[in-house]
Amino acid sequence: MTVLLVTGTSTGVGKTVATAALAAAARAHGRTVAVCKPAQTGVGDDCPEESDIDVVERLSGVRGIELARYPEPLAPDVAARRSGRPMLELTAVVDAVLALDETHDLVLVEGAGGVAVRLGAAGFTALDIAAAVGASVLIVAGAELGTLNHSALTVAAVHAAGVTCSGLVIGSWPTEPSLAARVNLEELPLVTGVELIASVPGAAGLLDEKEFGALARTMFGEFTDSLLG
Repeated sequence: MTVLLVTGTSTGVGKTVATAALAAAARAHGRTVAVCKPAQTGVGDDCPEESDIDVVERLSGVRGIELARYPEPLAPDVAARRSGRPMLELTAVVDAVLALDETHDLVLVEGAGGVAVRLGAAGFTALDIAAAVGASVLIVAGAELGTLNHSALTVAAVHAAGVTCSGLVIGSWPTEPSLAARVNLEELPLVTGVELIASVPGAAGLLDEKEFGALARTMFGEFTDSLLG
C-alpha cells in the first residue's frame, strides 16, 4: 500500500486538479484509490460551491473523504478558531489515512496551501502527516515568475523534515505561456534537484471525466505505475 501527500508551493497552484489527475491515472491502471482532504476551508456546509473532494470525484470518479470543514477561506487552524469548530488533531488524520491505506493500493492526501500551513491542534502541518504515515510528497508549483524561489524553499522544507520528495508538478500550465513560464520548465529541476513530472493544462478542470482520464493517463500513468511498483 502507498500513501502520497500532495502539497503546494502556495495556495491556488492547482493541487486539487493534480490530485484528481493522479487518482484518475492510477484508477485507469486498475489500482484502487482513495483521496483524503484533512481540512477544507472556504466552503460552507450548505454552500453550492464545489469542495476539493467534489472536484476530485467529478474529474476522476474516485471517492474521497473530508475530515473537517471551515467556512472562511483561511488557514485551517485560524478558520477553526474563528468558526468555533473543533480543530483537527494529527492523530485523527493519521488514523483516517492508515485506515484507507489498509484497503486501497494508493491513498492521496491533499494538503492545504503550502507545507508550513498549520492544519490544526498544536500547529501540525502536512509534513507531520507525511512523516507519521510514511508518505512521500509530491509538490505542485506555479508556472510563472517566483516559482523557482517558492519551489526551492518547499523542497528544502520537505528534505529538512526527513520526508521523501517524489517530484514536482506544474499545476496550471497557461494556454499562452510567458517567457518566465517557458524558462521555468527547464530551470525548476535544476534549481530544486527534483524531477518535473508533468505540467497540467490550466483548463483541465473543465473537462469531463472521460477526457480528463485520458489526459491523466498521459501525464501520470508512468509515474503512478512507478510509485506503486
